Amino acid sequence: MSSTDLSEPLRPAPDPARRNLRLGLICTGVFVGMIGLAYASVPLYRAFCQVTGFGGTVSQAEAAPTQVLDKTLNIRFDTNVRTLPWTFRSEHVAQKLKIGETGLAFFEVTNNGATPMTGRAVYNVVPEAAGAYFRKLECFCFSDQTIGPGETIKFPMVYFVDPEYADDFETRNKAEITLSYTFYPSDEDAAVQPVAHAPAATAASPLGGSQGAGL
Repeated sequence: MSSTDLSEPLRPAPDPARRNLRLGLICTGVFVGMIGLAYASVPLYRAFCQVTGFGGTVSQAEAAPTQVLDKTLNIRFDTNVRTLPWTFRSEHVAQKLKIGETGLAFFEVTNNGATPMTGRAVYNVVPEAAGAYFRKLECFCFSDQTIGPGETIKFPMVYFVDPEYADDFETRNKAEITLSYTFYPSDEDAAVQPVAHAPAATAASPLGGSQGAGL
């Protein structure tokens, strides 16, 4: 028998079950981490878009500009609903607005279902380059809106186009901007109820309180 055989003790063979368990735990941890990162990236991406106007996302503003240019834009409004028994429309198809001037638009939403439902509006503008300059001061966007059965609510939206719009080579020759809203079921009301024959909608009520401040 060699000296090597005497000096090196025999090591037990690795347990395949323990190795597989450890590998499974590692894979599970990586998978859970990826899911968490994906969920966390949604609000981060949304915040990034709102700050920068990336992808045609309208950004928020603290105050209206002090400069109004002698250049008029045609602002068109587009309204859509996804998997909600709601009717959603703007009071005006379009508005004429000078660059830097503050505009006010109203939107009406009617719940045609038999139960109260909660939705959330998302938005963007076309052309996408205008997203950095189309600013909103007051909006119902990205806030949950709960509407009773057969109820109609009127939502205001206060906005302006930043004067820098006229200096950007991608936008300065664009005379029209389309603002598009889409209402989706909110996370709290994802299970949409079937459409029922609801009573006639009540008269539109003005937006008030915290709903109107949903910037």
